[in-house]
Amino acid sequence: MIARQELTRWHRILPFGLSFLTLPLVWIGVAQGGWTTWLLPIYGWWVFPVLDWLMGRSVEGADTEAGEADLFWYRAITLVWLPLQVLVIFGGIWAVTRSGTLEAGEKLTLFLGVGVISGSVGIVYAHELLHQASRLERWLADLLLASVLYSHFRSEHLLVHHAHVATPRDAVTARYNEGFYRFFGRVLWQCWWSAFRAERARLAKRGRGRWHRSNPFWRYWALKVGFLALAVVVGGAEGLGLFLFQAMIAIFQLELINYIEHYGLTRKHLGGGKYEPIKPRHSWNADQRATNWYLINLQRHSDHHYKPARRFPLLQSYAPDEAPHLPAGYPLMTLMALVPPLFRRVMNPRVRAWRRQFYPEITDWKRLPAG
Repeated sequence: MIARQELTRWHRILPFGLSFLTLPLVWIGVAQGGWTTWLLPIYGWWVFPVLDWLMGRSVEGADTEAGEADLFWYRAITLVWLPLQVLVIFGGIWAVTRSGTLEAGEKLTLFLGVGVISGSVGIVYAHELLHQASRLERWLADLLLASVLYSHFRSEHLLVHHAHVATPRDAVTARYNEGFYRFFGRVLWQCWWSAFRAERARLAKRGRGRWHRSNPFWRYWALKVGFLALAVVVGGAEGLGLFLFQAMIAIFQLELINYIEHYGLTRKHLGGGKYEPIKPRHSWNADQRATNWYLINLQRHSDHHYKPARRFPLLQSYAPDEAPHLPAGYPLMTLMALVPPLFRRVMNPRVRAWRRQFYPEITDWKRLPAG
């Protein structure tokens, strides 16, 4: 365990700021064009697998009794991200629609990289913020999600995913043998509807209709319209297109991560539509040091689902006899997921081994309840 007082040491805090190194890469691409517009995708997709290989794993955990004062600078990392992301998106739109020096392909490559930022950093930070009780942090999460047109993720994640993970009722638990592209097409519509139904049910318990003003979907829609309008004001039709493109890339990245986090894992059905309690074994874990810095410990997903209220510096690792481990960090695993036969070849044997390890009494995994 890391001693409590060590949480406040800068060598513990600063590595979680690796995401901020993405920001100057945008402006290098804007200013220089050419091959430099590829710097962001290279940094987000290829640099971290190399760093993970060089730096290895980190299994130590922080003191879970640490207080908010100990976590101040960790929280600050997530709190300051929104204005920086807004500046990158809309400053980038303003710059490339007026520069006259970037070709169409260079602009698309640059905003592919912006989507890498808003997806692999912005949505990950929003995920951390939406789990907190603070109204400020939840508003920041809503704004970050609206900037990629995926606001319903908050409702779906809190009300559906965490309640029904590793069961057929959770759309973002990828089924065994399901390829990513089939998964992606399915979750795009299933998650929106499951989020809306969950909010409708929550309102019904309070005696309110689905269109009551307290339905957060009104806020989601308003924020998204605001960002779309801002894109038009800043960059016209071209700016709107670039904004939509970065949002699409961000959503694609999010769902790639969702796909690998629970692939093939299922909670034991107890009968009567009930399932066993959520345990660390129901999420894939990854301890690659560099990527956990970049993604603020998102890869310690087993502990996140076991203790959702824990802030990211306090998330713990688990031994293989408690939780399943991915063979590589998220960047390499998501690239692998883009080639479904390769992903199945790597992961299906691990899913079968997981079944034998944790549920040896279950012999027929094809006969699972439908939901």
